[in-house]
Amino acid sequence: MENTEELFKGVSFSDLMSDVYHNSKKKDRQINQLISQLQPLIKTTSDATIVVPLIKEYLDIAVKNDDHLVKLTAIVQRFISTKQTIAGEGSLLSEDEKKQLLAVANETFENELTEEVERLENEDRVLKQKIADVTEKLNKE
Repeated sequence: MENTEELFKGVSFSDLMSDVYHNSKKKDRQINQLISQLQPLIKTTSDATIVVPLIKEYLDIAVKNDDHLVKLTAIVQRFISTKQTIAGEGSLLSEDEKKQLLAVANETFENELTEEVERLENEDRVLKQKIADVTEKLNKE
């Protein structure tokens, strides 16, 4: 399989790998920016006990996100390997069977990826709301 072959709806393997890399770098910058924004708000020990767990939770989500990206890459690599094996000479599957298997694999892959992205976006929204609440609380104090 070439890096430019479409995996699903306009996304090639090279596009996926590029997204993985750029999302990881973007998340890194966001975390650093968040920490630098929250540091001036910590004036007392009680402020720190409120803010530090939020930063930890945000970092944990970033680690989970990176873990999911690594798993996604492994799935794509298995998909590529399976596709190359199925396409090999002397295969036991007919062309129609190969197409059906690939269609099922593509659909399953796309559905699982969509669900995971939605779950991560929801976690991100919840965490951002918590950060906004804490920031507001600290500003009032």
